[in-house]
Amino acid sequence: MIKTKNYDFDAIVVGSGMSGGYAAKEFCEKGYKTLVLDRGKPIEHGNYETEFKPPWEMEFRGKMHSEEIKEKYFIQKKGHGVSDYTKHHFINDLENPYIQGKPYLWTRSSKVGGKSVIWSRQSYRWNKLDFEANQKDGHGIDWPIRYDDLAPWYDYVEPFIGISGSYENLDELPDGQFLPPIPLNVVERQVKASIETNFPGRKMIPARVAHLTEPQPIHLELGRGQCQSRNQCGRGCSWGGYYSSVSGALPAAKRTGNLTLTANAQVQEVLYDSKTGKASGIRYVDTVSGETNIVTARVVFMCASTLGTLQILMNSTSDKYPDGIGNTSGVLGRYIMDHVHGAGANGIMPGHRDSYYKGRNPGGIYIPRFQNIKEQQSDYLRGYGYQGGASRSTRVNAQRANQTGIGKSFKEANREPGSWKFKVTSFGEVLPDFNNRVFLHASNKDQWGMPLLITNVAYGENEAKMKQDMMDSAVAMLKAAGLKNVRGYNKPMAPGRSIHEMGGACMGRDPKTSYLNQWNQSHEVANLFVTDGAAFSSVSCVNPSITFMALTARAVDYADKQLKSGII
Repeated sequence: MIKTKNYDFDAIVVGSGMSGGYAAKEFCEKGYKTLVLDRGKPIEHGNYETEFKPPWEMEFRGKMHSEEIKEKYFIQKKGHGVSDYTKHHFINDLENPYIQGKPYLWTRSSKVGGKSVIWSRQSYRWNKLDFEANQKDGHGIDWPIRYDDLAPWYDYVEPFIGISGSYENLDELPDGQFLPPIPLNVVERQVKASIETNFPGRKMIPARVAHLTEPQPIHLELGRGQCQSRNQCGRGCSWGGYYSSVSGALPAAKRTGNLTLTANAQVQEVLYDSKTGKASGIRYVDTVSGETNIVTARVVFMCASTLGTLQILMNSTSDKYPDGIGNTSGVLGRYIMDHVHGAGANGIMPGHRDSYYKGRNPGGIYIPRFQNIKEQQSDYLRGYGYQGGASRSTRVNAQRANQTGIGKSFKEANREPGSWKFKVTSFGEVLPDFNNRVFLHASNKDQWGMPLLITNVAYGENEAKMKQDMMDSAVAMLKAAGLKNVRGYNKPMAPGRSIHEMGGACMGRDPKTSYLNQWNQSHEVANLFVTDGAAFSSVSCVNPSITFMALTARAVDYADKQLKSGII
């Protein structure tokens, strides 16, 4: 039975993660009564259940029982960051099925705040080439915007997020509004010097990460404080040393008095009003009570994460839009992308046994893209960057945690740090492919009645060639830097493993070939916007979250003007 509530909102935001949280903040600060609906369970910032817990207070010392993985986390565990400390932040795979037409690792959050609580905090601007690549090489849909359109919005969101980084003046990795960088350690400085000497045109810089190295008033007034380099971020950080939606955007929205946040709300449909030609609201299911609800608003922002948003849009059918709201073009669900990942190298750096570092560096290093920038240098299109860093072996990270022993010599052996290790892993840009798609099963549904999503996504020959170069170039750089026992790797990984899924409701100029216009606005339903990864027409090679937020802020600003002018 459908229960229609007695109230309307100015704006409904579906999802509360990177883009949803930021959309809520922007709408609320502009004075709009805003409803945020999130499928996840409630989470209270400052009350993270495993924060500060030492291993000896965990039943399996932080490891997960194999039977629990097999039963509940058989997909999530193949991704990044799932442990006994963090498993409650991830969905139960058994209870949240989807269909892998081709192998696809779909990592999903189980909590309000989405993946902003569990992300890796790497934050890089796209460059000019990223927005022009589709047009230049003919793959995918040409972006309807360029870097200069988004640059002011990077400037706008970065100070609020708080990103540590160094100023490098690189065209391939534009600078932003940075807090002081997290310094490189002694081995990272040595490797940097070698790479920049032996490979002209390549740079190695401190990773740009959303950690507060020098909190500003905009952070302190929200109760956020300086990063303590604990490197336990996946559990949650009660003082907001790293940015998440629940420590930043949602509290900022809440303090305006304009925010209503509803958890356990599985949105199933964007409602379409054929009389007005607009979205009229949302239908969702309370996953605790099973009750179906309808809420209405003047504008709807879809920020449910890439595949979640697509699942909802494709399930929003009507006589006018039998294949999904606003989908006359038939491109909804097409051009699904994820960074190609799983190649790099590692080795041992001799010496420096008298050097150590303070804390557990949450960032490390970044080597920006150096291939195919000014000219075509390889047998594949586009490029990649490396993330990584140097550290000393300890009892835990040297895989000695399971060793047994007793006595003075055993204790002393575990007090002594081991050799310096250095490693890099890569993230590369995939080519947009019309045939990489997701769609809904005709009859199979989940326990709340939502049609199951089918993934049909695969990497191609271009990505295979790129991965080989990722490994070969990493090995060459590490050997030149003097590392020993250098080992390259090139592991097969299914799409989704990078947790950077994008595409499916791509921005473009032509309504016949794209779903959204240059303002993240549906070409056909004027008060419907998509600002999460689904809107992306290509994926660059850098982590996308800061671009999600910049596009969201820009879209809300545009929607605000449209609302005030009475156009939508």
